[in-house]
Parts: sequence; C-alpha cells; structure tokens
Amino acid sequence: MTILEEAERLNPGQWKQHSEFVALACKNIASHCPDLDEEKAYILGLLHDIGRRVGVVAERHVIAGYKYCMELGYDKVARICVTHSFMIQDINSSIGKWDTTKEEYEMTEAIINSAVYDDYDLLVQLCDALALPTGFCLLEKRFVDVACRYGGQEYTISRWKKTLEIKEYFEEKIGCSIYEVLPNVKENTFK
Repeated sequence: MTILEEAERLNPGQWKQHSEFVALACKNIASHCPDLDEEKAYILGLLHDIGRRVGVVAERHVIAGYKYCMELGYDKVARICVTHSFMIQDINSSIGKWDTTKEEYEMTEAIINSAVYDDYDLLVQLCDALALPTGFCLLEKRFVDVACRYGGQEYTISRWKKTLEIKEYFEEKIGCSIYEVLPNVKENTFK
C-alpha cells in the first residue's frame, strides 16, 4: 500500500483525487522546465496534502503532514506540506481555521518564516490552485471554489494576485500558457 493509499484509507475524501491532479500538473509543467525534475515535482505535488491522513481538519493538515514526512525522512516533502498553503509567506494569510496546538502553530510559523522558497514550492502552490478533484481548471474557478468553502478574508485578494504572479513566472519559463500543458482545462472548468 502506498503512502497516499494508506492516507486515503485513514481519511477517505476527494483530497486524494485533488492531490493526484496537483501531482500531474506539477509533472507536466516541470517537464517543460530544464532546471526542474519532473518526477520530484510529481511526488511533491502528490504528497502536499498528506497531512489530511489525520482526519477532517483545517490548517492542522499542514503541520500534520510536515511531522509525518519528517518522521519518514522526507524533508523536502515535509516543507512542501507547509509552504503549499502560504504563497504569501505570512502565517496570518492562511485561509482555514487554526485547529492546532499552540506549539504546532508556533512550529508552523517558524517553518514559514525560515523557508527560502524555490521553484518547487512555487510550482506546488500554483498547481494546488489549478486542480479540482475532477481535473484541471482555470485558476479563477479554483479561487471561487476555495472562497465558497472557506469564505473571504483579509489576504484573499493578495493570495490570488500572488498565485497569478507565480502563473506568469512559470509561463515565462515554459514559453507558453500553463493551460496548454494541462489536459481538459476547458472541459473541466465549464462543466
């Protein structure tokens, strides 16, 4: 049984299918970036939400994933478990409820504050915003999907703008629209 299959057994839900599409988006975009390893990108995307294995939680999933991956010796995956939620490198920019202990909150804040984001962090942040459990979609559809589930907050527009900046960054790297390397975006967005 794979790590992801075990996690889904512990906490069934659409987060697994979402993670699979995040992974595929990471791989597809990375395959057009000579400085990125597409298999590494795939794995980071696949396991970014692995903290959901602990159950139906909000922001606790980031630190639960971090701790779990650190126990396995997967340091880079552990960091992605946290950084994927913080395209704005400020713990106050989170969209979910902090259902952690004080110690876990402080640990998460320290990880965010000390992280030097690289292209893998940015790629997973972008691809997380491109993937629904049913496939790839326009960023704007995912923005609305997340806002409907979590509500708007002080950093919502700033998070959207940062995600659009990351999109432009990768489009410059690959020399085309990211949507050109993601199958069925149009069909999945408008169904």
